[in-house]
Amino acid sequence: MKRIVTIILTAVLALALAACGSKSSDSSTTGTVYRTLDQIKEDGTINIGVFSDKNPFGYVDENGDYQGYDVYFAARLAKDLGVKVNYVSTEAANRIEYLQTGKVDVILANFTVTEERAEEVDFALPYMNVALGVVSPDANVIKSLDDWKAEDEMIVISGTTAETYLTANYPDIKLQKYDTYANAKNALENGNGVAWANDNTEVIAFALQNKGYTVGIPELGSKDTIAPAVSKGNTTLLEAINNEIKSLKDEKFFHKDYEATLLDTYGKDYEESLVVEGGEVK
Repeated sequence: MKRIVTIILTAVLALALAACGSKSSDSSTTGTVYRTLDQIKEDGTINIGVFSDKNPFGYVDENGDYQGYDVYFAARLAKDLGVKVNYVSTEAANRIEYLQTGKVDVILANFTVTEERAEEVDFALPYMNVALGVVSPDANVIKSLDDWKAEDEMIVISGTTAETYLTANYPDIKLQKYDTYANAKNALENGNGVAWANDNTEVIAFALQNKGYTVGIPELGSKDTIAPAVSKGNTTLLEAINNEIKSLKDEKFFHKDYEATLLDTYGKDYEESLVVEGGEVK
């Protein structure tokens, strides 16, 4: 009887190990899982988290195809790694969760590098500059947060650096939080908030694409960078992405990316200030 039980337990354990074989796990107690570069190449597909509603950085067009600055890079990364790309739609608030649970291998969703986030994920080299900005209706352009009225509310998106910054530096400002960019934009258009704080690239794009709005605060807080992120400890994939970003410098890939995806929105004036080539921030 004991022999039968032992055989059964051994078989169950073998099946469990086989089921987990497609994932690697770090040695910490966080439960983070990821696929190494070799496992991704063996599978033939890389899962990349991108936005589906943040035009012109990551969005789905009228044909159902993913487009945008982040998507342009994601497609090139997958091609150079020799694998197909599977785009996974993500929201700002679940970017870290998607990495830690293995739902995606890489996040390329306008992800601002911060010290807090770097404790939970590993960032690759940057490919874009960014700061926070505030957009508001022309009838009441917000140029400073120092004179903010107690009854007014600021629109933010949950899980963004705007939410974190305002909570830490302007705790008296009431925040109206939304899960998606589309809902945040609708809230501003419907007058549900006095202004919208987000990445300055996003609010500048919104003001340029929608008459009646002005970016009264083009830079709020410190200047930061946008970078790809992988699960904590996934060193082989991180190294591959860093090597890719460095190798693309000679062909000025991210300038080409900008001109293909952002030029219609921002024009030439913003190109040099936004684009980062080879991971080298000026």
